[in-house]
Amino acid sequence: MFDTRDAISTADSLTLAATAQPRHDWTLDEIEALFALPFNDLLFHAQRVHRAHFDPNAVQVSTLLSIKTGACPEDCKYCPQSGHYNTGLSREKLLEIEKVVEQAEAAKAAGASRFCMGAAWKSPREKDLEAVLEMVRRVKALGLETCMTLGMVDGDQAGRLAEAGLDYYNHNLDTSPDYYGEIITTRTYADRLETLGHVRDAGMKVCSGGILGMGEAPRDRAALLQQLVRLEPHPESVPINMLVKVPGTPLEHVEDLDPIEFIRAIAVARILMPKSHVRLSAGREQMDDSTQALAFLAGANSIFYGERLLTTANPQAQRDRALFARLGLHPESRQTCADDARMQAGVEAALARQTAAGAAARASELAYDAGA
Repeated sequence: MFDTRDAISTADSLTLAATAQPRHDWTLDEIEALFALPFNDLLFHAQRVHRAHFDPNAVQVSTLLSIKTGACPEDCKYCPQSGHYNTGLSREKLLEIEKVVEQAEAAKAAGASRFCMGAAWKSPREKDLEAVLEMVRRVKALGLETCMTLGMVDGDQAGRLAEAGLDYYNHNLDTSPDYYGEIITTRTYADRLETLGHVRDAGMKVCSGGILGMGEAPRDRAALLQQLVRLEPHPESVPINMLVKVPGTPLEHVEDLDPIEFIRAIAVARILMPKSHVRLSAGREQMDDSTQALAFLAGANSIFYGERLLTTANPQAQRDRALFARLGLHPESRQTCADDARMQAGVEAALARQTAAGAAARASELAYDAGA
């Protein structure tokens, strides 16, 4: 283990490395050394990395809409959507396409650049996927970035989502591999990594992070971040969530995480994944303005705007605007043409790989038939 002086010296060299080329080989000792830094030193190093890659006063703004609520077959112990727990959340059908488009228009008018849609599924069924693909096309046509979380997807489903124009797919790792079984039993860690692999192979961007404050040990928080940095490339969006304790879930009475430890995780994520957007995600509504300000200083540069769908009457969105004004922050502008060009290039490359693989398989079959 490193002592504090070793950690500060190591952090200097690690920060310089982080501002150069992203790494995927961070050791657990190195990550824990960053967590062990004096708080001011850690934030200083994180801010240095942040400024090397981003406008330090720009925050990417997204809106999240639940397109299908409740009765999820997964048993995630933190989630009110799980059908395993009585949280008072009623089951709802898949939202109508026109209603999704209407709410996406309102989100864009309120300043969002990305529209995220979530469905409480283990994985999408074919009839639901067709409706989801149309949602992506319609929201994309508004000039918004699109993101979805639909549970596990296979290679074919990921490819169809990419062809429809989906920019990001969200699939969180939630916690460390060692602690994962304490939180979820209906889906394995390998299942999550496999879905992320399908998303990458289809040419889409990845949104993946975790939840803090679920009773995990400090080492679990370091191990979660280590898993994220092992993804190649790093996730473009890394949501760091503070547990929202929902009555009726098994984690309802878990001990609160010290907000300072949450800020440390934001700062370490920024150093480890220098080119990723680090999202101050779930739990933000329960944070005071000072904690949020520290999170932005630590390198968070993405949020869900407001508490629900954005309208001018939404008091939470008004609070967000006021906080931005007090801190001198502004929404990050989206370079639509460049982003779409990169997205299209990624999809085309993925389709080319699939075509080549199919051709190779057919050639192999023909060779086998000829030999027979």
